[in-house]
This record gives sequence, C-alpha cells and structure tokens, in this order.
Amino acid sequence: MKVGAALTVVALAATACSSGSDSKNAGGSSPSAGGSAPAGNPNGVYSYQSGEPQNPLQPANANENQGGRILQVLFRGLYTFDPKDGHPVPAMADKVDSTDAQNYTIKIKPGWTFHNGEPVTAKSFVDAWNWGANAKNKQLSADPWFADIEGFKDVHPEEGDPKADTMSGLKVVDDTTFTVKLAQPVSSFKFKLGYVAYSPLPQAFYADPAKFGENPVGNGPYQMDGAWEHKVHLKVKTFANYKGDDKPKNGGIDFKFYTSAEAAYTDLLSDNLDVMDQVPTTQLGKYKQDLGDRAVDQPQASIQLVGIALYDPAWNKPGMEKVRQGISMAIDRDTITKTVFKGARTPADSWVSPGINGYLPGTCGDFCKYDAAKAKQFVQEGGGIPGNKLTLIYNGDANHKEWVDATCNSIRQTLNVECVGDPKPTFKDSRNIIQGKKVTGGLFRTGWQADYPLNGNFLADIYRTGAASNDSGYSNPNFDALTKQADANPDINAAVKQYQEAEKLLAADMPQIPLWNYQSTTGYSKKVTNVTYVWNGDPDFTQVVVK
Repeated sequence: MKVGAALTVVALAATACSSGSDSKNAGGSSPSAGGSAPAGNPNGVYSYQSGEPQNPLQPANANENQGGRILQVLFRGLYTFDPKDGHPVPAMADKVDSTDAQNYTIKIKPGWTFHNGEPVTAKSFVDAWNWGANAKNKQLSADPWFADIEGFKDVHPEEGDPKADTMSGLKVVDDTTFTVKLAQPVSSFKFKLGYVAYSPLPQAFYADPAKFGENPVGNGPYQMDGAWEHKVHLKVKTFANYKGDDKPKNGGIDFKFYTSAEAAYTDLLSDNLDVMDQVPTTQLGKYKQDLGDRAVDQPQASIQLVGIALYDPAWNKPGMEKVRQGISMAIDRDTITKTVFKGARTPADSWVSPGINGYLPGTCGDFCKYDAAKAKQFVQEGGGIPGNKLTLIYNGDANHKEWVDATCNSIRQTLNVECVGDPKPTFKDSRNIIQGKKVTGGLFRTGWQADYPLNGNFLADIYRTGAASNDSGYSNPNFDALTKQADANPDINAAVKQYQEAEKLLAADMPQIPLWNYQSTTGYSKKVTNVTYVWNGDPDFTQVVVK
C-alpha cells in the first residue's frame, strides 16, 4: 500500500500509506489495455496533482503513493491490474506456472527493453528482487513483499548481518525464464507480483542506486523527462519503444507537487491543473456544480484510519486496549461523514475496504459505532488517556484539517480530554515521523490504498509483526500465526476466510481505528478527456487524452 497523502501507508502498498490520498502505505499499477478513445494530441502532456515523494525512486523503497504512482508509470513488472476489478493481468509475464503454489516457473515476454536500450531479461528480475530483499540495502518493501521467497531470512535476518547476498529460491534458467521457490505455498503470490516492488532493474542501477533514485530508468510506458525538481514537479514522457498493451494515448505527465489541496483545486478550475487526486473537503458540496460532467464520484479500494503509537509503553500496557476501543466509540463517524464529507465517505465497519475479496461487514462491531456512555466507561476501565491529552499528527498539504478537527472535537466532547490536531507541512514530513516511530501524542493519521484486491493486503501488510507498513508497532502472535496459515493455504478462497478470522483479533486489540471508506471524489480540466479512475482510486494514467 500504499500509504497516501490524502489517505494512508501499497502499502505502493501498499501501501503503511495520496496528496489527497495514503502506509500503501499506496498500490499496484492499474493500466487498461488499448481500446478506442477520443482523438486528441498524442504528444500532449497533462498535469496531475501529486506531492513530493518520501524517498528516492527505487521500486522496492516506496510504500506510499506519491512515489508509488510515479514508479508505476516508469516500470512494468510481470502483472498489472484490471482497471475495473483489480484482477491480475499479464504485463511482462508470458507464463507463470505452478502446480503447488510454492514452486513457480516464470517466462517473460522477449523484446522488452529498459529506457536506456538494455534488454529486460530474467536476470533483470532476479537481481532486482535479491537487491530489494537484502537488509543491507534498507528497502522499505523488503518485508513483507519478498518474505515469501525461500532464503529471504538469509538475506534479511531479524538480527545481525545478512548471511547471503541472494535468496536460494530464485534461479535464472535462461534469458526469458526463471524459477521461484517459496518457503511455503502462497495462494496469493500471483496477485502480489503486480506490485511495483517486483519490477525489474537495469544494470545501471547497481553502479549507484542513490543516483538512480533521482533519475530512474525503467521499462514502463513513460520515461523521465528532465530532472526531478524537488518540491516542484517531476515530468515523464512517453517511451516510444514500450512493448506493453497499455500504450499511452498522450505524450507525458507532469506530476505537480502541491502543498495545499485548495491551491490544486483553484488550478483545476482555471485549467492550470488537468487531473486531480481528491477534491478538498471544503469543496465537496459544490465541486459537481463547478465541474459538471468533468466531476467524478465513484468507489475506490481505500480506507482512512487513525493509527496509535503502540511502541509507546503508555499506550501498550495491559488494559489499554479498552482505552483504544473507547476512543474509537467516541468518534461520531456518521455525523462527520455527513457534515465534513457531505456523504462522500462511508463510515468504516472493518479494517478492509468494501469491494475487496474478503471484506467482512461489521468486523469492528460496536467499537466503530458512536456510543458516548460506553466510550467513557471503556476509557475509565482501561486506565484513562495518558496525560489526559491526545495529539493527532497529519500532513497539512492535503484534505485533512477539517476531519481531524471534527474527530478531535468528537473525542473531546465525549471523553472530556484535550485532543488537538498536529499538522506537519508535507506528507513526507509526517511520514518520516510516523515511519520513524517518533509519534509522541498517541495518534496519527494513516490509511491504506489497495495494492491488490485481497483482504490480506489490508491485514498482513499493516498489522503483522515487523511488516513494512506496521507503523503502530502492533504485535500479536495469534494474528501472525493466522495470517501465515492463510498465506500458506493453496486455496485462495480458504485463505481469504482465514484472513477474516485474523481480522477479528484487531477488534479486540484495536491497534488502529477505522474511520471511513473513500470515494474517488475528483475531477479534471477542460483540456483533457477520456479520464477514468480505476478500482483503487488512481487515474488510468496512460489512457488520458489531451485535446
């Protein structure tokens, strides 16, 4: 996931979590194949509302959607995802064969090249995965994304230095074939292979990975167009030799880094911004009138949550789970979604977004329903709010102030404790604090945009002990065991049900508080057409037509 600025950590997780949306942590690539589109300017460049990526642009080092979305258009892995329902669609994969969900033979399509002309081979994948998994390279997506592969613990031990440079489960057979052996069967492995961390890398990467992160060379539909101008924008242009089915219908994208959603919306109305991430909450009551048939309102696989710093002993001592449950019941989700969001969000009743395979309505139960009396009772029985004060960190460059204030007001009035929002200037600033586990006021804004459409992506990638997007520092051996059993189940439907059992433990522990499910409430300028938003809320970048 991907965590997004407007949402959460996909997790690109996708994930942990956009400038209008979050610990992916934010998500997989979701292009659509060809198809007819209105005639336009094939060389035209359009602009997109984004924000400064948190980290260098290395495929295994992005678990937020500001960097993740850029990497998604620069790289193509074995799979992409269908725009409507998110099922895996072959990209570079010619065949991915397995009879036991543990041993895979992967054949890639020949003839693909990186933007520098280097051929993409089986070795390009194997070397990239080994490098991304190795603990010495400190890639955010190493665990859990490569943890399924046999030999992962040798390159990424829990403690100490790596015992090996490569994973024993990866073998190059020839230029277009490699094999993967997993430590155990994983029924969802093909779904995971669409995540950007599994992208191939050219040999130029290894000479200077940090330099590469400033000017990446991928194999995707777009290539870099000039230097990354930090805190301003990053431009990409169409890669003429791209071999994928989703060839761009435009000449490039200008990812413009905004520090204010209101400023982005003003630019949209004046046609100085072409495609928006999310409309500011202050404009939800009028954006459809402003934009007419250019307004978008559709479901997306994303959820907003409040994270809790469980690594702080004050928040993780015995009994504090009741305090956390009490805080959740002190939040009037119905009123906030109706007043602040004008009905453009729906109250969450689960830790998984609706529309995802395995979404189980009501998993959160009464803990996600406003109940002032029970909220007070639970907080008192759990030992009270530490210091009788809550601080909720969020990024000030997106659509959060209004709902953060409303959430704190609901908590304050219900529990008679101080609760204040603590805005940080940018998404990157807030993510650095959250990811560094330096939250001191108890609470932080997070969310999740799906990387692939299975409930495990919303659960193991955020709440399993040590997961890259586990920003709360949550650890429950029973949860870990259930999710690992689910991963090992070769029957995907049975695995989904096992994940549902694991999710029920989150209600008892409340490591993060589900708030509401997102809609894609957005729009586009008069200068573009054929603008569509895919299953997880991202635009279908290659299909936008510039008039």
